[in-house]
Amino acid sequence: MEKTDLIACRNVSLGYEGQSILTHLDLRVQSGDYLCVVGDNGSGKSTLLRGLLGLLPPQSGEIWRAPELRQGAVGYLPQQTQAQRDFPATALEVVLSGCLNRKGLRFFYTAAEKTQALQNLGKLGVLELKDQSYRNLSGGQQQRVLLARALCAASRLLILDEPITGLDPAAAQDLYKTLAYLNRTEGMAVIMVTHDLRPALRDAGTVLHIGRRGTFLGTPQAYLASPYGRRFKEADL
Repeated sequence: MEKTDLIACRNVSLGYEGQSILTHLDLRVQSGDYLCVVGDNGSGKSTLLRGLLGLLPPQSGEIWRAPELRQGAVGYLPQQTQAQRDFPATALEVVLSGCLNRKGLRFFYTAAEKTQALQNLGKLGVLELKDQSYRNLSGGQQQRVLLARALCAASRLLILDEPITGLDPAAAQDLYKTLAYLNRTEGMAVIMVTHDLRPALRDAGTVLHIGRRGTFLGTPQAYLASPYGRRFKEADL
């Protein structure tokens, strides 16, 4: 299948209150890509995601998004706060909220939207949890529900910010397998910020390293051979 451009950053600088965190970034994300963003704490990884989502305008340069992304064909899985973990709703209600951008002024969800929500719960192996309280689910179950919610919003691209935070190793591996399936089998593009280097290098097609000493963009193999990758590989072992 021919790839199409979803996002293009051209000489982009991002930051807050006049202070730049990321500078002179060039980045291209196409349909079916799997990009992992790694690097130092506080280097600007989450800032980059805000820019890609259109929540933070660039200080300079341009962030181009495909028309379908501007119309909502992107799902976002942010880091969870404790308040969000205690959200008083059923799993199905949480997933359905991913359809809100399409709901407009309608008071009720359509039958098609309810069907999609159930299908996404099933796709992620948690359909039996649909009527359970979200706050009572395990961390891994909550992440799967949130990913199902993101899929209701997304048709082309998933953006995830440290999705395995708070998960036990088994739940984290399940989540990685699910993302790999969505990317390879269903053609969903994935952009993921992670500190978990080994699975990032195993599953990603491209690695973007953001650090105080510069940036790297390339294949996992080229990253491991770079000064950035060697240092992070040693830290991860």
